[in-house]
Amino acid sequence: MTIRIAMWSGPRNISTAMMRSWENRTDCEVVDEPFYAYYLAKTQSPHPHFDEILASQSHDYKVVARQLSQGHCANKVQYQKQMTHHMLDISDLDWAKSIRHCFLIRDPAEVVSSYTQSRGVCSAEDIGIIRQAELYHALTQTTGQNIPVIDSNAVLADPEKQLTLLCNALQVDFQPEMLSWPKGPRDSDGVWASHWYHSVEKSTGFAKVKTTPTVLNSQQKTVVNEVLPSYAYLRSHCL
Repeated sequence: MTIRIAMWSGPRNISTAMMRSWENRTDCEVVDEPFYAYYLAKTQSPHPHFDEILASQSHDYKVVARQLSQGHCANKVQYQKQMTHHMLDISDLDWAKSIRHCFLIRDPAEVVSSYTQSRGVCSAEDIGIIRQAELYHALTQTTGQNIPVIDSNAVLADPEKQLTLLCNALQVDFQPEMLSWPKGPRDSDGVWASHWYHSVEKSTGFAKVKTTPTVLNSQQKTVVNEVLPSYAYLRSHCL
Protein backbone atom coordinates (compact mmCIF):
# COMPACT_ATOMS: atom_id res chain seq x y z
CA MET A 1 0.00 0.00 0.00
CA THR A 2 1.34 3.40 -0.99
CA ILE A 3 2.31 5.90 1.72
CA ARG A 4 1.07 9.29 0.53
CA ILE A 5 2.81 12.34 1.97
CA ALA A 6 1.66 15.95 1.46
CA MET A 7 4.20 18.69 2.17
CA TRP A 8 2.41 22.03 2.56
CA SER A 9 4.48 25.11 1.79
CA GLY A 10 4.14 28.66 0.58
CA PRO A 11 5.99 29.86 -2.53
CA ARG A 12 9.65 30.94 -2.57
CA ASN A 13 10.57 28.38 0.05
CA ILE A 14 12.85 25.39 -0.60
CA SER A 15 9.81 23.39 -1.64
CA THR A 16 11.17 22.42 -5.07
CA ALA A 17 14.53 21.37 -3.61
CA MET A 18 12.58 19.31 -1.07
CA MET A 19 10.66 17.71 -3.93
CA ARG A 20 13.99 16.86 -5.62
CA SER A 21 15.18 15.32 -2.36
CA TRP A 22 12.18 13.01 -2.07
CA GLU A 23 12.17 12.14 -5.77
CA ASN A 24 15.78 10.96 -5.47
CA ARG A 25 14.72 8.23 -3.03
CA THR A 26 14.68 4.71 -4.42
CA ASP A 27 10.99 4.22 -3.60
CA CYS A 28 9.24 7.52 -4.29
CA GLU A 29 7.34 9.38 -7.02
CA VAL A 30 6.39 13.06 -6.72
CA VAL A 31 3.41 15.23 -7.62
CA ASP A 32 4.11 18.89 -8.34
CA GLU A 33 1.51 21.46 -7.15
CA PRO A 34 -1.60 19.51 -8.15
CA PHE A 35 -4.10 22.27 -7.24
CA TYR A 36 -2.38 24.98 -9.32
CA ALA A 37 -4.85 24.89 -12.23
CA TYR A 38 -7.80 24.82 -9.81
CA TYR A 39 -6.39 27.92 -8.10
CA LEU A 40 -5.84 29.81 -11.36
CA ALA A 41 -9.23 28.86 -12.79
CA LYS A 42 -10.95 30.24 -9.69
CA THR A 43 -8.87 33.38 -9.15
CA GLN A 44 -7.80 34.23 -12.73
CA SER A 45 -4.56 35.45 -11.17
CA PRO A 46 -2.15 36.46 -13.99
CA HIS A 47 0.62 33.94 -13.26
CA PRO A 48 3.36 33.07 -15.77
CA HIS A 49 2.31 30.20 -18.10
CA PHE A 50 -1.34 30.73 -17.15
CA ASP A 51 -2.82 28.99 -20.20
CA GLU A 52 -0.32 26.13 -20.13
CA ILE A 53 -1.07 25.42 -16.48
CA LEU A 54 -4.82 25.34 -17.09
CA ALA A 55 -4.27 22.92 -19.96
CA SER A 56 -1.97 20.64 -17.95
CA GLN A 57 -4.15 19.82 -14.91
CA SER A 58 -7.75 19.30 -13.87
CA HIS A 59 -9.49 22.45 -12.59
CA ASP A 60 -11.92 20.36 -10.52
CA TYR A 61 -11.07 20.31 -6.81
CA LYS A 62 -12.85 17.00 -6.19
CA VAL A 63 -11.16 15.30 -9.14
CA VAL A 64 -7.71 16.40 -7.97
CA ALA A 65 -8.44 15.41 -4.37
CA ARG A 66 -9.56 11.95 -5.50
CA GLN A 67 -6.39 11.50 -7.57
CA LEU A 68 -4.22 12.46 -4.62
CA SER A 69 -5.94 10.17 -2.14
CA GLN A 70 -6.93 7.23 -4.35
CA GLY A 71 -5.09 7.50 -7.68
CA HIS A 72 -2.66 4.87 -8.88
CA CYS A 73 0.91 5.03 -7.58
CA ALA A 74 3.50 2.45 -8.63
CA ASN A 75 5.90 3.28 -5.81
CA LYS A 76 5.94 2.68 -2.07
CA VAL A 77 5.89 6.43 -1.38
CA GLN A 78 4.13 9.31 -3.12
CA TYR A 79 5.32 12.81 -2.21
CA GLN A 80 2.93 15.67 -2.97
CA LYS A 81 4.39 19.17 -3.20
CA GLN A 82 1.42 21.29 -2.10
CA MET A 83 1.09 25.10 -2.10
CA THR A 84 -1.08 26.44 0.70
CA HIS A 85 -2.30 29.50 -1.24
CA HIS A 86 -3.83 27.14 -3.83
CA MET A 87 -6.30 25.96 -1.16
CA LEU A 88 -9.04 28.53 -1.62
CA ASP A 89 -11.56 26.64 0.52
CA ILE A 90 -10.44 24.34 3.33
CA SER A 91 -13.91 23.25 4.43
CA ASP A 92 -13.69 19.98 2.45
CA LEU A 93 -10.64 18.06 3.64
CA ASP A 94 -12.08 14.57 4.05
CA TRP A 95 -9.87 13.37 1.18
CA ALA A 96 -6.81 14.28 3.27
CA LYS A 97 -7.51 11.79 6.07
CA SER A 98 -5.58 8.98 4.37
CA ILE A 99 -2.52 11.16 3.69
CA ARG A 100 0.39 11.89 6.04
CA HIS A 101 0.93 15.64 6.26
CA CYS A 102 3.90 17.87 6.99
CA PHE A 103 4.57 21.60 6.72
CA LEU A 104 7.57 23.56 5.46
CA ILE A 105 8.01 27.16 6.66
CA ARG A 106 10.43 30.00 5.98
CA ASP A 107 11.13 33.39 7.54
CA PRO A 108 8.47 35.70 6.03
CA ALA A 109 10.99 38.47 5.32
CA GLU A 110 12.98 36.09 3.12
CA VAL A 111 9.82 34.85 1.41
CA VAL A 112 8.57 38.37 0.64
CA SER A 113 11.96 39.47 -0.68
CA SER A 114 12.29 36.43 -2.95
CA TYR A 115 8.70 36.60 -4.21
CA THR A 116 8.98 40.28 -5.07
CA GLN A 117 12.17 39.63 -7.03
CA SER A 118 10.32 37.01 -9.11
CA ARG A 119 6.97 38.77 -9.68
CA GLY A 120 7.56 42.43 -8.85
CA VAL A 121 4.71 42.64 -6.32
CA CYS A 122 3.75 40.66 -3.23
CA SER A 123 0.68 40.50 -1.00
CA ALA A 124 -0.04 38.43 2.11
CA GLU A 125 -2.37 36.25 0.03
CA ASP A 126 0.36 35.57 -2.55
CA ILE A 127 2.71 33.91 -0.06
CA GLY A 128 0.12 31.75 1.68
CA ILE A 129 1.47 31.91 5.24
CA ILE A 130 -1.85 32.87 6.84
CA ARG A 131 -3.58 30.10 4.88
CA GLN A 132 -0.78 27.76 5.93
CA ALA A 133 -1.55 28.30 9.61
CA GLU A 134 -5.29 27.90 8.99
CA LEU A 135 -4.65 24.71 7.06
CA TYR A 136 -2.37 23.32 9.75
CA HIS A 137 -5.12 23.74 12.32
CA ALA A 138 -7.79 22.33 9.99
CA LEU A 139 -5.75 19.28 8.97
CA THR A 140 -4.83 18.57 12.57
CA GLN A 141 -8.50 18.59 13.49
CA THR A 142 -9.57 16.56 10.44
CA THR A 143 -6.86 13.88 10.53
CA GLY A 144 -6.00 13.69 14.23
CA GLN A 145 -2.32 13.66 13.23
CA ASN A 146 0.52 15.28 15.14
CA ILE A 147 1.68 17.06 12.02
CA PRO A 148 5.42 17.84 11.83
CA VAL A 149 6.70 21.28 10.81
CA ILE A 150 10.22 21.95 9.57
CA ASP A 151 11.93 25.29 8.98
CA SER A 152 13.78 25.75 5.70
CA ASN A 153 16.82 27.38 7.29
CA ALA A 154 17.15 24.46 9.71
CA VAL A 155 17.07 22.10 6.72
CA LEU A 156 19.74 24.10 4.90
CA ALA A 157 21.92 24.19 8.02
CA ASP A 158 21.76 20.42 8.58
CA PRO A 159 19.84 18.54 5.90
CA GLU A 160 20.57 15.05 7.17
CA LYS A 161 19.42 15.82 10.71
CA GLN A 162 16.22 17.58 9.66
CA LEU A 163 15.28 15.03 7.01
CA THR A 164 15.89 12.21 9.46
CA LEU A 165 13.63 13.91 12.00
CA LEU A 166 10.98 14.45 9.32
CA CYS A 167 11.11 10.87 8.06
CA ASN A 168 10.85 9.56 11.62
CA ALA A 169 7.82 11.77 12.25
CA LEU A 170 6.21 10.49 9.04
CA GLN A 171 7.12 6.89 9.85
CA VAL A 172 9.21 6.28 6.74
CA ASP A 173 12.88 5.34 6.58
CA PHE A 174 15.39 8.11 5.90
CA GLN A 175 17.49 7.43 2.81
CA PRO A 176 20.92 9.06 2.22
CA GLU A 177 19.88 9.53 -1.42
CA MET A 178 17.68 12.39 -0.20
CA LEU A 179 20.74 14.59 0.39
CA SER A 180 21.72 15.06 -3.28
CA TRP A 181 20.34 14.71 -6.79
CA PRO A 182 21.43 15.15 -10.43
CA LYS A 183 21.24 18.56 -12.10
CA GLY A 184 18.55 19.42 -14.59
CA PRO A 185 14.79 19.43 -15.11
CA ARG A 186 12.46 16.49 -14.41
CA ASP A 187 9.53 15.04 -16.32
CA SER A 188 7.60 15.38 -13.04
CA ASP A 189 8.08 19.18 -12.94
CA GLY A 190 5.02 21.32 -13.62
CA VAL A 191 4.81 23.29 -16.87
CA TRP A 192 5.65 26.43 -14.84
CA ALA A 193 9.17 25.13 -14.12
CA SER A 194 10.80 27.24 -16.84
CA HIS A 195 9.80 30.41 -14.94
CA TRP A 196 10.36 29.34 -11.32
CA TYR A 197 12.88 26.47 -11.19
CA HIS A 198 16.09 27.99 -12.62
CA SER A 199 18.07 27.71 -9.39
CA VAL A 200 16.98 24.22 -8.42
CA GLU A 201 17.68 22.92 -11.95
CA LYS A 202 21.32 23.96 -11.45
CA SER A 203 21.52 22.41 -7.99
CA THR A 204 22.78 19.02 -6.84
CA GLY A 205 21.76 19.39 -3.22
CA PHE A 206 20.44 21.81 -0.63
CA ALA A 207 21.99 25.29 -0.71
CA LYS A 208 23.82 26.93 2.17
CA VAL A 209 21.96 29.12 4.67
CA LYS A 210 21.74 32.73 3.54
CA THR A 211 23.93 34.96 5.72
CA THR A 212 23.35 38.40 4.18
CA PRO A 213 20.61 40.50 5.82
CA THR A 214 17.25 40.85 4.07
CA VAL A 215 16.42 44.47 3.22
CA LEU A 216 12.74 45.32 2.71
CA ASN A 217 10.85 48.44 1.69
CA SER A 218 7.86 49.73 3.68
CA GLN A 219 5.26 47.85 1.61
CA GLN A 220 7.17 44.58 2.01
CA LYS A 221 7.47 45.16 5.76
CA THR A 222 3.70 45.64 5.96
CA VAL A 223 3.17 42.21 4.37
CA VAL A 224 5.67 40.61 6.75
CA ASN A 225 3.96 42.14 9.80
CA GLU A 226 0.59 40.87 8.56
CA VAL A 227 1.76 37.25 8.38
CA LEU A 228 4.10 37.13 11.40
CA PRO A 229 1.49 35.80 13.89
CA SER A 230 0.70 32.89 11.57
CA TYR A 231 4.39 32.16 11.08
CA ALA A 232 4.98 32.22 14.84
CA TYR A 233 2.11 29.75 15.34
CA LEU A 234 3.60 27.34 12.81
CA ARG A 235 7.13 27.78 14.15
CA SER A 236 5.93 26.76 17.61
CA HIS A 237 5.24 23.29 16.16
CA CYS A 238 8.68 22.80 14.56
CA LEU A 239 10.54 19.55 15.05
